[in-house]
Amino acid sequence: MHITQHTDYALRVLIFLASNEHRLPTIQEISERFEISRSHLMKVVNQLIRNGFVEGIRGKGGGLRLARPASEILIGDVVRKMETDLVLVECFSDESRCLLTANCNLKGVFAHALEAFLASLDKVPLTQVLSPSQRQLLHVLTRVA
Repeated sequence: MHITQHTDYALRVLIFLASNEHRLPTIQEISERFEISRSHLMKVVNQLIRNGFVEGIRGKGGGLRLARPASEILIGDVVRKMETDLVLVECFSDESRCLLTANCNLKGVFAHALEAFLASLDKVPLTQVLSPSQRQLLHVLTRVA
């Protein structure tokens, strides 16, 4: 399974917002902190907003915050909604041209593995990646640049 950079950035944004829950970070701030293109990050954040993970507060003093408690945001849900294509092999696609598709059981094996992967991520709330043992991570994310 390969997670795209888009999803990686989405998870970084969510972790950053969860670790800064008492203020409203901006896209610019997150972009600079992670050295990510602002325009690319805007696309990621817009998708997070559309999927109900993040709220954007407009106006002076505005910024971003989680749309619901971090404990209610499951990593599996984020991956499913951010990934546009969970096709592991060609035969997952309707346009498969593989000659083996009709008599091959490999598709079922990969489908089962993908289900297990996502089921595993469904057990992980955002709060779990913010455990007390990661206080150094929170310090790095919240320090003033």
